[in-house]
Amino acid sequence: MSDERRGYLYGLTAYVLWGFFPIYFKLLRPSPPLEILSHRIIWSVLFVALLLTVQHNWRFLGRVLRTPRLLGGISVAALLIGVNWATYIYGVNSSRVVETALGYFITPLVVVLLGVTVQRERLRAWQWIAVGIGGLAVAILTVDYGHLPYIALVLAASFGSYSLIKKRMSLPPAEGLFVESAVLALPALGYLTWLNLAGDAEFGHVSAQHTALMLFSGVATAVPLLLFAGAANRVPLVGLGILQYVAPILQLACGVLIYHEPMPAARLAGFGLVWIALIIFTVDGLRSARLRATARSSEKQISEAGTTA
Repeated sequence: MSDERRGYLYGLTAYVLWGFFPIYFKLLRPSPPLEILSHRIIWSVLFVALLLTVQHNWRFLGRVLRTPRLLGGISVAALLIGVNWATYIYGVNSSRVVETALGYFITPLVVVLLGVTVQRERLRAWQWIAVGIGGLAVAILTVDYGHLPYIALVLAASFGSYSLIKKRMSLPPAEGLFVESAVLALPALGYLTWLNLAGDAEFGHVSAQHTALMLFSGVATAVPLLLFAGAANRVPLVGLGILQYVAPILQLACGVLIYHEPMPAARLAGFGLVWIALIIFTVDGLRSARLRATARSSEKQISEAGTTA
C-alpha cells in the first residue's frame, strides 16, 4: 500500500470514528455533560501521558514551559476545545444530534470568515457566494428552530477558532492534546471531587459497562486525533478537506435514522443550502489547487529551460 493511500485510510478511519461519536456519548448517560467532559479530560491526559512515556517523548514539555507565548496559546486552545467538547456532549445528550452535525458542516465556512477577519485573507468570488449561502441557511434554520441554532454556531465558532490557533503553533497532535488536556485537568478534577463529595456522581454507580465506557473516553478522544495526524502527513490538503465531510454526514444519519430526530421541510431546506455552499466551496478549492499546481509546473519548466539555455 502506498504512503498516500495509507494516509487516506487513516483519515477515513478518523472521520468515521468521529461520525459515530453520538452513539458513544449517548451510552454515557445518565452522567450529565460536565461529568462526562471532566472524565474525558482526565482520561485523555492519562492515556496520552502513557503514550508519550512509551515513546520516550517528553522533551517538548521543556520548550512549552520556557515559552510563555506558546503556553498562552495552548491555554486558549484548551479553553476553546473544552467549550467545543462540552457543547457537543450537551447537544448529543439533549437529543440535538442533527444540530451538532450542522455545526461541523458549517465549520469550514466559519474558518473562511476567520481567515478574512483575523488573518486578513482575501476571499475569491465563489468563496463569498458560499459564505452568503451559508448565512442564508442559518437564517432559514433560525426561523425553523424558533431561535438561533446556537449549539451548531458554538461548535463551529469554537472549533474554527481552535483550528486557527493550532495552525499558529507547532506542537504535534499527541503533545498538543496532552498539554491542552493538562490545562483543563485541574478544574475537571476539582469538579469531579465536588461531585463525589456531594454524592451526585454517576461514575461507578450506574453499571460496569458505563464505568468502562467512561474510562475508555480518553482512548476514544486520542485515537482519532492520532489517526488524523497520520493522514495529515500523507494526504494533500484538498483530500483532507473532502474527507472532513464524512463525520457530519454520519452524525446527521445517526440523528435522523437511529435517534429519529425530526427533519421538517424547512430544516431540510436549510441543510440543503449548507450542502450547496459546501459544494461550491469544495469545487472552488479544487479548481484553485489545480490552477496553483499548473502555475508551479509552468514556472518549473521555464526555470529548467532557462538553466538549460
